[in-house]
Amino acid sequence: MIKKLGLAVWLLASATVAAHAETALRIGLAEDPDVLDPTLARTYVGRIVFASLCDKLFDIDDKLAIVPQLALGHETSADGRTVTIRLRPGVKFHDGEPMDAEAVKFSLERHLTMPGSFRKAEIASVDKVDVVDPATVKLLLKNPFSPLIAQLADRAGMIVSPKAAKESGDKFGLKPVCAGPFKFVERVQQDRIVLERFADYWNKDNVFVDKVTFRPITEATVRLANLKSGGLDLIERALATDIKDIKADPKLKLATQIEMGYQGITLNVGNSDVGKNGPFGKDPRVQQALELSIDRDALNQVVYNGEALPGNQWISPKNAYYQEKFPIPQRDVTKAKQLLKDAGVTTPVVVDFMVPNSPDTRQLAEVVQAMAAEAGFDIKIRVTEFATSLNEAEAGRYHAYALSWSGRVDPDGNIYSFMTCTGPNNYSKSCSPETDAALSAARIATSTADRKAAYEKAAALILPAGGIIYLYHRPVIIAHTVKLGGYKQLPDGLVRLTGVKVQP
Repeated sequence: MIKKLGLAVWLLASATVAAHAETALRIGLAEDPDVLDPTLARTYVGRIVFASLCDKLFDIDDKLAIVPQLALGHETSADGRTVTIRLRPGVKFHDGEPMDAEAVKFSLERHLTMPGSFRKAEIASVDKVDVVDPATVKLLLKNPFSPLIAQLADRAGMIVSPKAAKESGDKFGLKPVCAGPFKFVERVQQDRIVLERFADYWNKDNVFVDKVTFRPITEATVRLANLKSGGLDLIERALATDIKDIKADPKLKLATQIEMGYQGITLNVGNSDVGKNGPFGKDPRVQQALELSIDRDALNQVVYNGEALPGNQWISPKNAYYQEKFPIPQRDVTKAKQLLKDAGVTTPVVVDFMVPNSPDTRQLAEVVQAMAAEAGFDIKIRVTEFATSLNEAEAGRYHAYALSWSGRVDPDGNIYSFMTCTGPNNYSKSCSPETDAALSAARIATSTADRKAAYEKAAALILPAGGIIYLYHRPVIIAHTVKLGGYKQLPDGLVRLTGVKVQP
């Protein structure tokens, strides 16, 4: 009898342990993120990690509507200069501190004033942040700003713990403290980022994973091999050429969307002496010639197996703000050669083409290289690690740069910081007061018609000489094992783990 009782107790204890066994999720990233500080970060892959680490005031849903997250809602005054945001009560940061109006004020002011902030331009219209009460903040604007709530649905809306940020200063990104579903555990550069479930998360009943490990694996084929072997549970940016293989594997599932951003080639037209004296800095006709040498449809077929959406603007042809007046140009090698001749440049035009080290981007560069050669360009491909390429771009040490943008729900997020004279992402250093005025007008306008009219003026200036050749809008390709339940993919490409369950 005693033996039977002991066995029963052992079985019960075993069942209890099994019921509370740690649920771990391993995610393969295409790159190692930059700094994990919402104010200073700038990479797409970093936003994937932030989706688990740092909640925002607002988020988006599957229809691209903006929905509350840390906020409960907002109201904008009739003159568009005051935005009142009501906050979700009882929210805590990972260090136990309250996420309240004072914390929101601190974080927004940090975005606006911290040296090196990449959020400053995104919310520059905010003149003052007032605390109305612990659950309400009031944003006083310099002028009406239509994209504001959309900006607060991204890194500009991420709220950090004031206590942790004050204690760590500019080292906050080494051990970030936010209010997301998972809290930071450790980071080993180029190897892993580990997060664990935050027990006091405001939406904890919808979080079913205990531990998340992000692993940067730059080669897409290696990421997929790890997914197939069971070493990973989910990978981002699988190759379009692998879609058929993924669909055929009964152990895998595919989640795809067309991105909100774009794949393009940034051209150095004035960034340092390299740009000013380079092939694109002296005559805009050289940019136009390079664009006319490219066949977007063929590029899509070769690089993305026909899965991407060709485009020529900062938003896709399906977007309400797309400028039909400026359709996608067709390849015209004869006209491209004539433009180079008219510009008086010596052919072949030698171009230092900086390319981040990923399979699809390298392939894009090789196809562009072959196409452009027929028009009179000698493209020299320089493969560079992604973080290094950003530093090189900032310093102006390149002629052309294969740079993609993950995209934002409002078109302003795809263009303003890239094409205004002082924009933090303006690596080309294209600068036109007329362009600045048009893009600023689009920010102030409140109706879709008025904003689209402003963007039409901007497009007329940007597309022929703005320093970016927009090529296509890529498919977001996420692959995961069938044991992941409840996973949903949105067009922003981020990996959201709330609601996701790992089946035995």
